Amino acid sequence: MGSRFIRKVRTASGAIAVQIVEKNGRTVIGIEHLGSANTDEDLAVLLASAKERLLPGQDTLDFSVEQKPVAMGDLPNWTAQELPAETRSAGRPRSAPVAADAKVIASPATELWEILEAAYDRLGFNILDDTAFKAMVLARLIEPTSKAQSIRVLQQIDAPHPSLRTLFRSLGACIEKDYRDQLAKGMVAYRSATAGLASLVMYDVTTLHFEAKDEDKLRKVGMSKERRVDPQIQVGLLVDPAGFPLELHMFEGNKAETTTIIPVLQAFQARHGITDLVVVADAGMLSANNLNAIEDAGFKFIVGSRLTKAPYDLQEHFDTKGNRFTNGQVLESTRVMGTGKNARERRIVYQWSAKRFARDNRNINLMERKALAVAEGKSPMKKVRFLKVSGAEKELDEKVIERARMLAGLKGYVTNMLVDSVPATLVISAYHDLWQVEASFRMTKSDLRARPIFHREKDSIDAHLTVVFAALAIGRHLQELSGVPLKRLITDLKAIRSAKVLINGQVLTFAAQV
Repeated sequence: MGSRFIRKVRTASGAIAVQIVEKNGRTVIGIEHLGSANTDEDLAVLLASAKERLLPGQDTLDFSVEQKPVAMGDLPNWTAQELPAETRSAGRPRSAPVAADAKVIASPATELWEILEAAYDRLGFNILDDTAFKAMVLARLIEPTSKAQSIRVLQQIDAPHPSLRTLFRSLGACIEKDYRDQLAKGMVAYRSATAGLASLVMYDVTTLHFEAKDEDKLRKVGMSKERRVDPQIQVGLLVDPAGFPLELHMFEGNKAETTTIIPVLQAFQARHGITDLVVVADAGMLSANNLNAIEDAGFKFIVGSRLTKAPYDLQEHFDTKGNRFTNGQVLESTRVMGTGKNARERRIVYQWSAKRFARDNRNINLMERKALAVAEGKSPMKKVRFLKVSGAEKELDEKVIERARMLAGLKGYVTNMLVDSVPATLVISAYHDLWQVEASFRMTKSDLRARPIFHREKDSIDAHLTVVFAALAIGRHLQELSGVPLKRLITDLKAIRSAKVLINGQVLTFAAQV
């Protein structure tokens, strides 16, 4: 004879799945998955539902009193605020003191869903008129998972959800109707109306890997920022100074980073009709030819400078004051970058920081000790900075060490903006906002789990990135409004549950008290 019981299972995401398992002897003959819980409140609701399914009628809530029966038409639609104090507890579904046979049939996270929907509409994404696409985007914010599993995510909070076939049709429409173009226009329109769209934008590139062995025309093994050897793509992201996403493009995994920036800038410029644009990028974009191409395309730039040439740029300072600087001191210089007909004079801004000086010196000392250990044979031979190898001889490169100490504390910035129009302090402060791109990438990779990617076809990958792009915009928007990290915000809102209770054949909804 078969037996049925409730089982709790820890999932890969850290949630607790509640299941009803049916066994015949030692053989499992059926598993009914009721949902996954991330909080004690969610778990309690799922266990109550499981108990009701396992033992129907055993867990009935009986609020009857020895009075005349209450007719169905007399049952009020209670809210949490109307309930007696003893029936309320923050963040939990509420019960009402009504007569009759009652059981909880659903526990919607209404507050969470309404806030996400409002953010989606506020950014203008409802112009797509695609409820399946919206469902995928909002489900990714709640629990990043596969597109098919997003249905389960929405079922767990009792939110509207499409069929699997409708969902995949939406992914096809995403490419056919160029959803990303409409989303990008909505993002820029919103930022222009609320924060004022500045002509200053931040750009960076990251890599997203695939769980695949073989390369194709798009997925290539290349320079990975995560030091992986899997096929990957590169993603170029353009954000405003507050980190709000404006433009996203994907490139082949082995494409040089420096060649990605101009297509993204030109697409952004053409999409929104913006003519005067200043782009900020890190030192990975720094090459004479690349800066010439950015300038020839009509853009201004601020790019992090490598310090290998700094001793020559600042020779006068080193000759008169050595490597003595005051905290926050700013120095200006010019340098010819490129050769032949590609040579152009560039403005270089340097700033010295006491905090950076201490950090740089710690790193220099650490690398010097490593090089010395290799030179003295105490560590195996390997490529380390400050080690000079000549035949079988290994020794410290004292000149390189001396130059590194001379440059400790300095940070350089290259720009094609004139001194008269933009002072050095503005150049530096603009570059310091570049961390916002990195913050958006971190949200994309961690909170929204854009990687690894399991799609194979280019259009499917593109649609996946469009969903992530929309979710990123909503995530940054909600963080900016609330001042609370996205993951914590979603977790807190998900714990606020209302309750749908079946009483004598009538479904009543009891709102949660916030």
